[in-house]
Amino acid sequence: METSMSSRRKVLLLGSTGSIGTSALKVAQDIPERMEIVGLAAQRSVEALVKQVQETGVKQVALTDEAAAARARALLPSDVTLHVGTQGLVDLVRASDADMVLVAIVGVAGLAPALAAIEEGKHLAVASKEILVMAGEAVMEAARRKGVNVLPVDSEHNAIFQCLEGHRHSEVRRILLTASGGPFRQLPADQLPQVTVAQALKHPTWSMGRKISIDSATLFNKGLEMIEARWLFDVPMSRIEVVVHPQSIVHSMVEFSDNSVIAQLSHSDMCFPIQYAVTWPDRVPNNLRPLDFAKLAALHFEAPREQDFPALNLARHAGEVGGTLPAVLNAANEVAVEAFLNGLTSFPAIWQTVARVMAKHDVIQHPTLEALIDADAWARREAAH
Repeated sequence: METSMSSRRKVLLLGSTGSIGTSALKVAQDIPERMEIVGLAAQRSVEALVKQVQETGVKQVALTDEAAAARARALLPSDVTLHVGTQGLVDLVRASDADMVLVAIVGVAGLAPALAAIEEGKHLAVASKEILVMAGEAVMEAARRKGVNVLPVDSEHNAIFQCLEGHRHSEVRRILLTASGGPFRQLPADQLPQVTVAQALKHPTWSMGRKISIDSATLFNKGLEMIEARWLFDVPMSRIEVVVHPQSIVHSMVEFSDNSVIAQLSHSDMCFPIQYAVTWPDRVPNNLRPLDFAKLAALHFEAPREQDFPALNLARHAGEVGGTLPAVLNAANEVAVEAFLNGLTSFPAIWQTVARVMAKHDVIQHPTLEALIDADAWARREAAH
């Protein structure tokens, strides 16, 4: 991975009004000498985006929702350029003078601007799972070709990235992704069909959006992270495992060939991994809360209940087969989660739907971007039946 990164990073923030985006803006305020926000993009949160423009003084923004963009024009300063629609994200990437693009957009919408950032020679900080789940092979190959860094912002992948610093690839025996276990870690399996939306949204340690909160409850979040790790760190799925750690203090671990394990620990605050992705390879002082080990007292670990939560095995299978299957898993899961959130299906129907759609799919290996988008659309139609 390239290490020639200048000391002050100019960051284009895609998904600025979500939880990752607002954390990234906090980091920029905390370390202004190392991080400058030069562009913002959101889906439809007009008022929040306008407020962020006022606070940061950026001159380039995008809104993917056209109705929201029409409202925003009257509220934005006249010297701010507004890019509109999904193509607007790509146009924003190309127009921006950023040297890093932080993609925190949920869903397939983040893929095209991520690839555009690589083609423009801009470093990529990835917080959107779909980019590497759907197109990990294409994204990492493009990044290698252009000499661009792909830096993980997810707390787990950022932790692994830190644990691997200074070690040879051949020394890695296992990557251990930690999972909180979600709100139903100890719920008997026969009670899962009665789970309500409100219960599923109550994550025990993180404050997140609705989609990712449901993914954490089903463990699909962790399954998607396994596929991401396979591409980010160039390791086979067989070397990636999940361990449940309810306190969410150990963000992930790497076991090496000598049986030593290196872990990364911090409080559950996305500002930590965002800062490291932006300032890497440096470590920079900040105002974040340090750990007090005496107060922590104990850290617990346990095996995931793979039989009761089939998401992990479905994701492992998708990652092993590769091709278009991870995109199908991701798309079917998005549709099934939306159906559950709208009260149309039960909680277990989420993974049942994903399994059904995956079983019907004819996998294409080494797919083009067009084939991936077609597979995504096909899976959404199948999952909605």
